[in-house]
Amino acid sequence: MTDPVSWQLSGDYFENCSCSIACPCFFSAGAPLSSRPTEGFCNVPLIFHIDRGRYGKTALDGLNVFVVLHAPGVMADGGWSVATYIDQRADDAQTDALAAIFSGAAGGPMAAFTPLISRNLGVSKVPITFRIEGKRRSAEIPGILHMTVDPLQTLHPSGEMSANLGHPVSPDKMVLAVGASGNTFDDRGMHWDNSGKQGLYASIRWSNQS
Repeated sequence: MTDPVSWQLSGDYFENCSCSIACPCFFSAGAPLSSRPTEGFCNVPLIFHIDRGRYGKTALDGLNVFVVLHAPGVMADGGWSVATYIDQRADDAQTDALAAIFSGAAGGPMAAFTPLISRNLGVSKVPITFRIEGKRRSAEIPGILHMTVDPLQTLHPSGEMSANLGHPVSPDKMVLAVGASGNTFDDRGMHWDNSGKQGLYASIRWSNQS
């Protein structure tokens, strides 16, 4: 067997799931992911921007990735469907690298999800716009995704409310957020509207090296 390719990346991330605030996957008396989502299912887009990254000799700087997850019930029970969308600016080597990282095949945080996935809906290359304006995160894929999250209101002077949820994407700090009006996803036979629903965002620093 050959040694795995060494990789690392840093950047930013946000999500906006279909649960009411606060999502019982992390905010409940039961173990994480063991409580039923507020709608009975979970539809969650996860959107990533890579400031700096490298997979072996392949640079990943400036690229965006979008992963969409559907869980039909309690998330820990599995049965998830997953689709991956990769920045159309990526060349072939970058596309392969991002597909490996964000599928979990190359190790790292996304590998925590792979035992729960039953249906892989494939990889698409699309134009993905990712913006950070103050504390607001937003992303756009024409005809597919429109999404914006803002931090939950708080009396704290930072303007943010954060928690160490142990979420694989950023275990030590997640900022609690809310989806803006008009947050929709429409593709792969699915149409979601997560306006006003639970959101999270964080800076990320990932690697497959211990």
